[in-house]
Amino acid sequence: MSGSPANEPDLDLIHVNVASPAGAYTVGSISFFRYILRLGELGLPLSLADQEAVDVLLAIPHALGPEEEVAFVSGRGWRVVPAQGEMDWPVLEATPERLHSAFERARSLLWTHAARFQVSAGEIASIEEELDAVYGVLMRAEAAGVAVNVSYVA
Repeated sequence: MSGSPANEPDLDLIHVNVASPAGAYTVGSISFFRYILRLGELGLPLSLADQEAVDVLLAIPHALGPEEEVAFVSGRGWRVVPAQGEMDWPVLEATPERLHSAFERARSLLWTHAARFQVSAGEIASIEEELDAVYGVLMRAEAAGVAVNVSYVA
C-alpha cells in the first residue's frame, strides 16, 4: 500500500511493538495490523464484549504520530499513556490478561469473518504465528506481574 494518504500508515513498513520488563516482541506482519489491530475499522456488527476488546486494540497509538492525536483514554485494564518527553512516545499500557483477552476476541472474530474479507490462508498463518509470539510475551509479563506496553510505527 505504498503511497497511502498522509493520514494513513504505510502498511508496507508497519511494526507493532509489544514490550514489558519481562520481554518484548516486534510484529512486522501487515495482516496482523490490518486484521487484528484494526479489526474495528472493518464495520463488523459487534457484541458489547467484542466492542470492548476491539476498543483496546484500536487505542494502540502510533509511536511517532502527532501529539494532538494521542488522547488520554482508558478502559477496564488498559490506558493510553502519552509521551512523557522528547525522547519518549505514547503507548497503550495494559494488563497482560486484558491484552490476551482482546487478542483472543479479535482472533475469533477474524476466523468467523475471514471469508467475508477474503483473508488468505497465508495471511491467517502469518497472524497465528505472530499471535503465538505475542502470547509468549504476555505470559512472561503475567508471570512477572508487570504491565505490557504496545505501540506501532509505520
